[in-house]
Amino acid sequence: MDVMQLQLSACLDDVSAWMVANRLQLNQNKTKVLWCSSARRQYQIPTNSVQVGSMSVQPVSTVKNLGVLLDTDVRMHTHVTAVIRACFASLQQIRSVQHCLPRSAVVSMIRALVLSKMDYCNSVLAGAPESLLWRLQSIMNLAARLIFQVGKYQHVTPFLHELHWLKVRERIKFRLCVLTHRCLNGTTPQYSIEMMNPVSNRDSRYRYRLRSSDSRTLIIPTTRRSTLGDRSFPASAATAWNSLPARLKNATSL
Repeated sequence: MDVMQLQLSACLDDVSAWMVANRLQLNQNKTKVLWCSSARRQYQIPTNSVQVGSMSVQPVSTVKNLGVLLDTDVRMHTHVTAVIRACFASLQQIRSVQHCLPRSAVVSMIRALVLSKMDYCNSVLAGAPESLLWRLQSIMNLAARLIFQVGKYQHVTPFLHELHWLKVRERIKFRLCVLTHRCLNGTTPQYSIEMMNPVSNRDSRYRYRLRSSDSRTLIIPTTRRSTLGDRSFPASAATAWNSLPARLKNATSL
C-alpha cells in the first residue's frame, strides 16, 4: 500500500478513536475517499482502496460535502454544472407563472430560488477557470432577461445595474471580503481567525519598511501552485481584502 494511503488510514483511525472517546461513531458506510491533485498530476492519484476501520473504501472522483461537490482536480466543474442545472430548472418554473405575477414578485422568486443557489458557498469558486464563471454568469443574465422580458441579444449590463446585482466574479469577491471582515472582528470560529495574518503582526524589523503596517492589510501567504494554492481561503481572501480601499478595510461594522 502506498505511503499516503497508510498515512490516511492512520489519520482516519485517530479520528475514529477521538469520536469514540466523545460518544460518537464514524459511519464507515458513508465514508468516501477523494484524492486531490492538479489536472496535470491526475495520473499520480492512487487507485487502490483505503482501509477505513474494517472496510476497504475505493477512491471516488467526486464527493459532496455540505452541498458542495468537490472534484479530484478541484476545478469545481461538477459543482458548477449541478448549480446551473438547479438554477435553470427554477427559471423554467418561474417562467411558467411569470404572466400571473408582478415584476417585484418575479424578482423575489429569482432571488430566493436562483441567486441563493449561486451564492451558496460561492467562495470555493475563487480562482476558478473563467469558463466556469461565465457559465454561471449566463444563468444570471438569463434571469435578468426573464425579469425584464427582453431577448437574448439585448445587452444585459444595464438590467443588472438596475437590479443592483453584482456579477459572478464580483459576488465571489464580496463573499470573501465579508468572511475576512468577520474573521478580523472575531465573529467566526478560531481556526478561521488564525488564517488571517495582518501586516501589523509582522516582526518589527520588517514592519518599519511598510507604509501599510498600521492598517488592516493582510499578509498573502506564499503558495507553491497557482492552480491550487492561490485558490485556498487564506490566499484568496487576503488578496481580495487587500484590494479594498482603506475606508472599507477599517470599517467597524459589516
